[in-house]
Amino acid sequence: MSRGRFTVAASGQRIDDFLRRILELAGLVLRFRLTEAEARDDDFETPNIVVRFSGPDTDLLLSNKAELMLSLEQLTMEMLRMEPDEHSQLQFDANDYRALRIEELRLSALAAADRVKRTKMPFHFNPMNSRERRIIHLALRSEPEVRSESTGMGPQRAVVIYPAGMPASPGVPGRPTFPPRRGGRRR
Repeated sequence: MSRGRFTVAASGQRIDDFLRRILELAGLVLRFRLTEAEARDDDFETPNIVVRFSGPDTDLLLSNKAELMLSLEQLTMEMLRMEPDEHSQLQFDANDYRALRIEELRLSALAAADRVKRTKMPFHFNPMNSRERRIIHLALRSEPEVRSESTGMGPQRAVVIYPAGMPASPGVPGRPTFPPRRGGRRR
């Protein structure tokens, strides 16, 4: 599998060196293994490189919705100077967290879609990263009675599910909306 410029052969040693140093400095007792990603039937995530962690500190890595693991993944992407559209080529995982999270998001998307179909009212997810938003969108692609859109900016970007014929609302309830800026500064 050689989609993109990031492969174990091309980037594996740099990733290995970087992670060994970070884990040593952090005092984390973890092992990791770099592998080429296996072909999958779904298209929720299709990385080139998978870094699988194990060891006594795996629970620390996965606590708080895998915040530490995802941070290490982001730092590694920065070290490799990956462009945002290349981020899907690298994936960190431990204890099958990613597969479980994909299933959780997929089921949440389907439950939200059922609610939207029943109530004819939009459903707003909490903000999430681009990979998780993509999973929601993909999970709903074969649901003709609803449509999903990403809304918001930066860390506040979230998914909204609408009934298929409903236009997008101008904002998310509870969040201020501002008219588009024209010239000068807003006062």
